Amino acid sequence: MIQGVETKKLRVIPDERGMLMEILRSDDTFFKKFGQVYLSIVNPGVIKAWHYHKFQTDHFAVIKGMAKVVLYDQRKKSKTYKEINEFFIGEQNPMLIVIPPYVVHGMKGISVEPTYLINCPTELYRYNKPDEFRIKPFDKKIPYNWELKHG
Repeated sequence: MIQGVETKKLRVIPDERGMLMEILRSDDTFFKKFGQVYLSIVNPGVIKAWHYHKFQTDHFAVIKGMAKVVLYDQRKKSKTYKEINEFFIGEQNPMLIVIPPYVVHGMKGISVEPTYLINCPTELYRYNKPDEFRIKPFDKKIPYNWELKHG
């Protein structure tokens, strides 16, 4: 696992009315602070990648569908420099992923319908000066192939 990345199996509480799923709690060991909550929707087969933040920690959870979430450690002083983590999260595997600053990340929708991802970042989005740095999805600097792996 990339240094500083954490995962949490999400608690699902079902009953005859439906279910409740806890995503992020202020008593989680990795919780730092609240910035905002937003929903990102990715269409089937679409790749939303790559980007990283200098200050923000992300907390990703897929609440509808399935996504392949990929992380790349570009931090030269990290013990896990150049390591890649690949997660398949969503309805079939409810999980929260904590993504620290400077860890590059992206996702691909792998369901037949749109995938819904909730993020609870530690920082507010600054419209005039975003803490968001983009890298093209197929940039060779990141040794990752987004194609479906058959076999």
